[in-house]
Amino acid sequence: MSIFDTLESEVRSYCRSFPAVFDRAKGSHMFTEDGKDYIDFFDGAGALSYGHNNTYIMNAIADYIRSEGITHALDLSTRAKREFLETFRDKVLVPGGLDYKVMFCGSTGTNSVEAALKLARKVKKRQNIFAFSGAFHGMTLGALACTSDEHSRGGAGVAMGNVTFMPFPFGFNKTFDTIGYIENVLTDDHSGIDKPAAIILETVQAEGGVCVTEIDWLRRLRDLCDRHDILLICDEIQVGCGRTGTFFSFQRAGIVPDMVTVSKSISGAGLPMSLLLLKPEIDIWTPAEHNGTFRGNQLAFVGAKAALEYMDANDLLGEVKRKAEIVESFVQKEILPLDARIELRGLGLIQGIEFAAFDDDTLSKRITAKCFENGLVIERAGRKDSVVKILPALTIDDADLIKGLEIIRDAVKAVL
Repeated sequence: MSIFDTLESEVRSYCRSFPAVFDRAKGSHMFTEDGKDYIDFFDGAGALSYGHNNTYIMNAIADYIRSEGITHALDLSTRAKREFLETFRDKVLVPGGLDYKVMFCGSTGTNSVEAALKLARKVKKRQNIFAFSGAFHGMTLGALACTSDEHSRGGAGVAMGNVTFMPFPFGFNKTFDTIGYIENVLTDDHSGIDKPAAIILETVQAEGGVCVTEIDWLRRLRDLCDRHDILLICDEIQVGCGRTGTFFSFQRAGIVPDMVTVSKSISGAGLPMSLLLLKPEIDIWTPAEHNGTFRGNQLAFVGAKAALEYMDANDLLGEVKRKAEIVESFVQKEILPLDARIELRGLGLIQGIEFAAFDDDTLSKRITAKCFENGLVIERAGRKDSVVKILPALTIDDADLIKGLEIIRDAVKAVL
């Protein structure tokens, strides 16, 4: 491990929670260079929804490499891009009744957020954006301005303006109407808050603590945006691509955002890929007004096409709903009874076990450390990182899923 300590920057983070040198991986298993086997409930922070080295996806990528297919092409037209667009249209857009143009952004999700913010301001000719408490949208300055946690924002080094945070419907008394509050801000000529070009949200706040919005709340937000001429941006970077049981998490509410940011698992194999979906009428970019050297990752196009085929052929959306029931049933029967202060929330295969009520900021960290000691890679989220976040691959088999849950249960028992 010494080379990492002496040469790599102090900014590294996940490796501090998982002190091992990993060498290979398959499905929902990661193996260290000395052969220890870990079940993966971290899933590359949601970037490996099809599991490590999915055979179908990796074969498609390997075949493309062997054919000497072009690997880098900026925004040139290529066969790999065409086939991805056709597959994405036929398997995601058309079945979902979604009429979107597809914009290929820089290689990470934060760049698709930057593009969405720039375009919203360009379309509406307003500078302000509404974001929500608990939000995480990325680490570049525009996306970071829409991110609420103190630690992330502290690294900016400059003031971050033109974003106003609204209350997210989590942690408040049920009688507090957050949509009504936003309505009041928009209609009160003494609110002191500029009307936004857009409202950006995660329908399930992942890093914010696995906080799930209700369907009626999402519908009311869409209606509010329509009535006040505000664009609605849904950030699907972590909870999209089938994670919640529908391809996009907003689809459960029957709403259509004006823009959708997509990254992480869209490439199917953990390769860098980032998209912005936008309604055709707001596609007012001029050529090269937002670009990036690696927006033409051809291997990601190949993997993404194969991933969509795999999802369709294996009914992964149905599998997510079935496996979510396994997780919820296990936690309710085996973990929640351990202490009345433990809570469960989530949707599909993103579930969070909340330990905030213990008033012990180290508890969740000690639990995930014990999980790692016993062969499970799992991370934390939420206020003070008090939520143990269950984020397995959508392809995980039932035996591995249950074994991982048993490791969590035993860790909670040991730490409590």
